[in-house]
Amino acid sequence: MSTGSLERTDLDERNQPGKGAESGEGAEAPEAVGESAEVSSFTSTVPSRRIPARAPNGRFVGPGSQLPPEADDLPTDRYLERELSWLQFNERVMQLAMDPTIPLLERARFLAIFASNLDEYFMVRVAGLKRRIATGLAVRTAAGLEPRELIERVARLAHELMNQHAAIFQHEVRPALEEQGITIVRWDELDEEDQEPLHYFFAERVFPVLTPLAVDPAHPFPYISGLSLNLAVLLQNPKTGSEHFARVKVPPSLPRFIRVDEYLLDIPLDAPLDAVLDKDRERRRFVPLEDIIASHLDQLFPGMLVREHFSFRVTRNEDVEVEEDDTENLLTALEKELTRRRFGPPIRLEVEDDIDSKVLDMLSRELQISDREVYRLPTPLDLRGLFTIADVDRSDLAFPTFFPRTHPDFAPTESAKPIDLLAAVRQKDVLVQHPYNSFSTSVQAFIEQAAADPNVLAIKQTLYRTSGDSPIIDALIDAAEAGKQVLAVVEIKARFDEVNNISWARKLEEAGVHVVYGVVGLKTHAKLCLVVRQESDGLVRYCHIGTGNYNPKTARVYEDFGLFTCDPQVGEDLSRLFNLLSGFAPRSRFKRLLVAPRSVRSGLVELIEEEVALHEARGEAGPPGRIVFKANSIVDEELIDALYRASIAGVHVDIWVRGICAVRPGVTGLSEHIRVRSVLGRFLEHSRVFWFDHGGDPQVYIGSADLMHRNLDRRVEALVRITDPGHLEELRDLIDLGFAETTSRWDLGSDGRWVRHHQTELGEPLDDLQVKLMERHDKRRRKARRR
Repeated sequence: MSTGSLERTDLDERNQPGKGAESGEGAEAPEAVGESAEVSSFTSTVPSRRIPARAPNGRFVGPGSQLPPEADDLPTDRYLERELSWLQFNERVMQLAMDPTIPLLERARFLAIFASNLDEYFMVRVAGLKRRIATGLAVRTAAGLEPRELIERVARLAHELMNQHAAIFQHEVRPALEEQGITIVRWDELDEEDQEPLHYFFAERVFPVLTPLAVDPAHPFPYISGLSLNLAVLLQNPKTGSEHFARVKVPPSLPRFIRVDEYLLDIPLDAPLDAVLDKDRERRRFVPLEDIIASHLDQLFPGMLVREHFSFRVTRNEDVEVEEDDTENLLTALEKELTRRRFGPPIRLEVEDDIDSKVLDMLSRELQISDREVYRLPTPLDLRGLFTIADVDRSDLAFPTFFPRTHPDFAPTESAKPIDLLAAVRQKDVLVQHPYNSFSTSVQAFIEQAAADPNVLAIKQTLYRTSGDSPIIDALIDAAEAGKQVLAVVEIKARFDEVNNISWARKLEEAGVHVVYGVVGLKTHAKLCLVVRQESDGLVRYCHIGTGNYNPKTARVYEDFGLFTCDPQVGEDLSRLFNLLSGFAPRSRFKRLLVAPRSVRSGLVELIEEEVALHEARGEAGPPGRIVFKANSIVDEELIDALYRASIAGVHVDIWVRGICAVRPGVTGLSEHIRVRSVLGRFLEHSRVFWFDHGGDPQVYIGSADLMHRNLDRRVEALVRITDPGHLEELRDLIDLGFAETTSRWDLGSDGRWVRHHQTELGEPLDDLQVKLMERHDKRRRKARRR
């Protein structure tokens, strides 16, 4: 897999150049997907709808329609820069950490999330941009920035955000934690009584795993692994007076912050935090692990004088490149590439703000880091460690405990015996929303019951990310061992989950599961499960199509939808799609699905044009047309231009985006009918919903695809049309709540700035959307119980 996408290919023009260069897709493969026979086999028919007439150029029109301008006639500055938009998203995460109305430990957690997000951004996005610049493949972005101008802006904004992030911790969150008896102390702030057990802790648990590395003519500068925390140590030989440099790596296998506790040595390192509570429950102190190591450096270098020490941290390019066409065994190729990943070039150096200039010069020289890539920060570095602090057992400082509810259609009625989920789905389609509806009593139970059902003949499943101890994996293994036909389409290239995915892919293979890795050149990102059951009236296909991964752990914090149905059209679509993924099905067509890379973009554009035509046909006498997109990111220029054309025609466009957004709303004559907002909170908004009013006959899709080049061109994605009136009403209610002026959110302005609205003019808090949804689902469950 190569470094970045060079061009986007139109699958209807298999061997012709794409319409535009990919900007900022460095984390994805640049394969020309139109050249793959397997890829070009994705074809689809858009489900039957009331379709207006077409103009000679193929576009939909209504009576007297004035066609909106084509892309060449739209303003050249109509896109926002995607890389900067991502940094703005992480800034919104940081703003939650600044909010004093949010529970204190959750503010610490948001600081940790910010740090973790930024690490991944540098490892993938910045690394990809640097690599394309170095190879001469970088081009001007869709927003009009030259590559080097973009990387300068990224560095400038990243410096500002990282400094602000450190200041929020040092001056707001840390003092507030201390007021609550949760203190992050430095070694010098501990008295001898507190230090005593930590001496033993160092001797017994830290010293044996440390490897001090000297730098001299006999010892070259050591390799510094990505995201590792290190100590740069200046030493002096007392006999000769000569100075020496050494590096000590802070072991990542040990906790980042160590609890100051006299009973520490008696407690396993992996014990839960409540096992290491002080006798005084309200008083908890933590010391950074690097401070403990630094206070014992004389034991690592006996006979030498320790003059100074400084902490530093390196971020490396950790994206994966696998040329799938050049290998017969993708699994083996990926395993080799993961070994090479550890040696990617450095792209960021974080250092203490008072680091010695000679030490910094040496680090920069040896790591080949420019001044722009050096980030001076107050210690402690690497605030991902705040996840440990956020998990302290103080319910009064955290969000109220939330327990997902079993969906009413899956809830047992008269006994505690679990309901037969297949029978429930046979009666009616069921739409679940996680985490409000329990994953374990819906998706997980669906697959487990199918695995145990003797009448189930086959289970087919896509797996993108899941936990290593997932009951989903166990259920598929049980089904295979029971003699069922089990197919697992495993995406082993899911970024940063590659090692785990390789492990359980081999585990599935050993159990007799048919494991395939999808279509060459594409990641399989669709969330699909198909269960085939023998019943008295023949074979029945039970389907689950979701917006989120089959991962029980993330399902507790990711907001996602999932549709359960045994509709014959959906079952036929899934059968064809799985056949395409596991074999050869060059003429596959779909009825209720839109499938990328062939028909998600074209299908959505067609729906947009239909909305415009129906809006124009009604004229001023009827309500305006409306389009609502809820997604994680929206970047694709062709879709954005289609939305601009809809806005110009007078259609109201609402975009609900969590992360990156390249749409510039509110521009007179272009996007004055477009609103863009973002909602962040305790749950990660992850579902994708595409709503078209369609003249009072809503056309609505949910699925796995974000509106990005990689999703639409280089991934297998699936959207399913929602048809049940009750489900449409539920989705309409969600949209209405999300776009209510009384809902807390961020609004995007035409200048590209996000403005937070979380209080009324009188300073009262606006509604928390996720809290309202918790209340709504709880009320729905109670109402179902009364029936």
